[in-house]
Amino acid sequence: MSGVAATVSRNIAASLLRVVSVSLVALVLPSYLAHHLPVETYAAWILILQLGAYVLYLDLGIQTGISKFVAEYHAKGDDAAAGHHASAGLALMMLAGILGVGLTLGLAWQVPRLFSTMPANLYHDVRISVVLIGLSLSFGLVCSAYSAVFLGLQRYWIPMSIVVVNRACFAASVLAVVALHGKIATMGLAVAIVNVFTGSLQVVAWRKKASHVFISTRSVDYRVLKKMARYCSLQSIWTVGMLCVTGLDIAIVGHYDYAETAYYSIATLPTTFVLLIISSMVNPLMPASSAMSTQRSAVEMGEFLVKITRYATLLLLLTGLPLMVCGYPILRVWVGSEYAVHTYKYLRILVLANATRSLCAPYAAMIAATGSQGAATVAAVSEAVVNVSSSLYLASRYGAIGVAFGTVLGSLVSVSLHFLITMRFTREKMTISRLRLFRTGVLRPATVAIPSIVLLPLWWPRAQTLNTQLTIAWAIGTLICAWFGGLSQNDRKDLVRFARSVYVSAPST
Repeated sequence: MSGVAATVSRNIAASLLRVVSVSLVALVLPSYLAHHLPVETYAAWILILQLGAYVLYLDLGIQTGISKFVAEYHAKGDDAAAGHHASAGLALMMLAGILGVGLTLGLAWQVPRLFSTMPANLYHDVRISVVLIGLSLSFGLVCSAYSAVFLGLQRYWIPMSIVVVNRACFAASVLAVVALHGKIATMGLAVAIVNVFTGSLQVVAWRKKASHVFISTRSVDYRVLKKMARYCSLQSIWTVGMLCVTGLDIAIVGHYDYAETAYYSIATLPTTFVLLIISSMVNPLMPASSAMSTQRSAVEMGEFLVKITRYATLLLLLTGLPLMVCGYPILRVWVGSEYAVHTYKYLRILVLANATRSLCAPYAAMIAATGSQGAATVAAVSEAVVNVSSSLYLASRYGAIGVAFGTVLGSLVSVSLHFLITMRFTREKMTISRLRLFRTGVLRPATVAIPSIVLLPLWWPRAQTLNTQLTIAWAIGTLICAWFGGLSQNDRKDLVRFARSVYVSAPST
């Protein structure tokens, strides 16, 4: 198990590099745009990116399928079979890319109908940008099949480095266009060029570093294609569910409450940061769990799930609680007082909602890795239906804040159904008591929230946060609860041992 842990740790480190790069862009770019673009123009740019990103949902679990089967067959020493599955994935991804082109053109055509309260003078540039970004992302979708091979081989550093390049070039190009007072259409062209460039990098990286897992449409085997399609059909339910949960909220706000679109979008960015932190831990579990499932017992897989869930929950709270308690001053420094006053109420609710739904992220990754994701269909569909229906209804009644509360309702449904229903059907893959998983994996690390709950009446009702003395006391209390409550004695020993090893190995000056 130590070898698996080392590999997972390296991959988590690579994923964290991606988180850092994405977070830096999320910090710098919105702050600059919020100060240099009118609110209506910034809202239009956010909606352009949102519509373009719908293309990425056409992945429908194909990249996950490629990484899963490459991991399994590579662990067995059968790179030829791994290549056949990757080739089947490439064929499916090419189909997804074609669908992406059609979706992009359709969305661009319907922009005036989707966002009827958007200033009419923005429609032309918005349409052009949607087309440019959507087509470039369709190309990148196909190229992502090559990066999926690296994920299956558990060599995360290569695709994560390409993501870093993409984010850096994206930020630099948009900043340059805005600084030169370019139009939205020019911003869209710059982003499209970056997407095509980094998509091509994925293919070049595969040719130089992983071509032993051969990918070609000429290597597609019909039986393997059916197998991949069957796996992805189940995974696609989750993807569509994710679209309903995280992909439609800004578009719904733009339709019902366009004036609040820019403010709501700012609130989603710190929330995305929390989700990226968790994904950096969870995503490497996918190929690792696929390989482990061929060698480990269900009991061992269950114990692994408990440990990872505890760490993930603790990490969720340590990143989410500061955004809730100190959200207003963070926003004020980041995007200015005007945005902060409108945004902090959305931020608190969205952090709460997404932290709740992410409690089962390690479990979801592991059942997908072991091919048991069909058991989670009820939870995924129910969350999507509740999220979208409640968001639409509440948005029509209360505007943007209704969309945020719709996300909360969906997250509660998701976690409840996973514990009540899904986990009953995956015992053969992961044998663990649901009560023990909830008590040890969720409740124990949740003790870190005790100081925030105690001080809740002082920070929740107002825009301002705690005074300096109370903020320091809250931070110290939170860290003490994390150390003595969230971590077990063995966890603390491991961390101390690791810190000592780093100190001893550090070069002396």
